[in-house]
Amino acid sequence: MDTQLILSYLKDLSENNNREWYHEHKAQYKEANAAFEKLVQELILKIGQFDGSVCQNEAKNLTFKLVRDTRFSHDKSPYNPAFRAHIGPKGKLPVPVGYYLMIRPGNQSFLGGGLFADMFKDATAMVRNYIAENGGEWERILHDPAFEAHFTVQGTALKNVPAGYDKEHPQAQYLKYKSWYLEHPIADNLLDDGALFLSEAEKIFHAMKPFNDYLNRALADFEMPAR
Repeated sequence: MDTQLILSYLKDLSENNNREWYHEHKAQYKEANAAFEKLVQELILKIGQFDGSVCQNEAKNLTFKLVRDTRFSHDKSPYNPAFRAHIGPKGKLPVPVGYYLMIRPGNQSFLGGGLFADMFKDATAMVRNYIAENGGEWERILHDPAFEAHFTVQGTALKNVPAGYDKEHPQAQYLKYKSWYLEHPIADNLLDDGALFLSEAEKIFHAMKPFNDYLNRALADFEMPAR
């Protein structure tokens, strides 16, 4: 796959973030998008070697649009100059959690995982309860050397441990969280070589899997809200 084609298009879009340029260069977009979908399909195969729950996915169903919703944003640029995909057991739905990829020039690309969606209060409650009851397993995952080498748990959090939970709980720090996710930065130069990037991504996502598995056990009974 031509990862340079992806980066080149996104760099041009970031410098010409307007509808006129976008429509005039629709052919370049289609070429870059096809290259990205090919990359995602290769990632599905790589991840599938250690997590068979994602194997049924097709790349074209996992990607997100470039168009931004500017209604409530001070930034009125119409496009997000990034290619993004979520490779999960149920495609790009945020739950069950899966493996997230964002490619954005300027060393802003990253590989991610976990629960990003803190707007789902039921999901937050399920994970908090699971951590409260299974704190030892949580700590073993977070302090595994392969995990610590690549990740620090991130997420929006409350100032205090929420009501109903022990303020002295060994995992009190994480009970404050409303979301629990991981981001591993990817430099532009790693994306220069598609094969090298895929190898690195496979390693990073493999190290992420126990964290995702833990959250998905916590979220086993979660149902996405009806639209």
